[in-house]
Formats: sequence, structure tokens, C-alpha cells
Amino acid sequence: MKKIEAIIKPFKLDEVKEALHEIGVSGITVTEAKGFGRQKGHTELYRGAEYVVDFLPKVKLEVVVSEDIAERTVEAIAAAAQTGRIGDGKIFVSPIESALRIRTGEKDNDAI
Repeated sequence: MKKIEAIIKPFKLDEVKEALHEIGVSGITVTEAKGFGRQKGHTELYRGAEYVVDFLPKVKLEVVVSEDIAERTVEAIAAAAQTGRIGDGKIFVSPIESALRIRTGEKDNDAI
């Protein structure tokens, strides 16, 4: 099993969700996040005063999938989230040792 974490632009969430649904990924966890990478934030003007917005709004998706669809999942997220502009985000893939569905007691691939 693999855990795929993706940091994307918030307005791309629906497109990514649809892309994941199309390849058969049934469950995702979404967290609102703030951060920056090479973008380094930007300067805004508010009531005549300039201030720096260091942390930009992002969305963090987490998905645990079986190894056989992990690569397709990464490709689907990347294709749906890409705008071609700086700040499109990152995708991280990590191994998962074990999973347990609390309600039924199912383990590993049966639990996801």
C-alpha cells in the first residue's frame, strides 16, 4: 500500500476529486493548509499599507491506495492539478505498513 499526499491549489480540488473517482479511488482526506515554496508569497495593499502574505492558501489531499494503482493515482492528481504556473504544488508517495478499518476489523488492502 502507498500513501499519496498532494499539496495543490484550492480551486483545483474538484478536478482532482473527479480524476481520482474516474480511476476508482474511493476515499480521500482533504485538509485546508497554508504554505509556500518557490512562490515566496506576495505583497498586498490593505488600507494604504503594504504587507507581505507569506503563506498562501493550499489544499492537502491524502489517499491510501494499493500498490498496483499508486502510479495511476499520482498521474491523475498531477494531470488534474496542473496549471503550468508556479505554485501548482507537490505530490509525495510513502509506503504504508498496515491499515485497519475500525468498524469491521478489516486489515490492509481490504481496509482501503
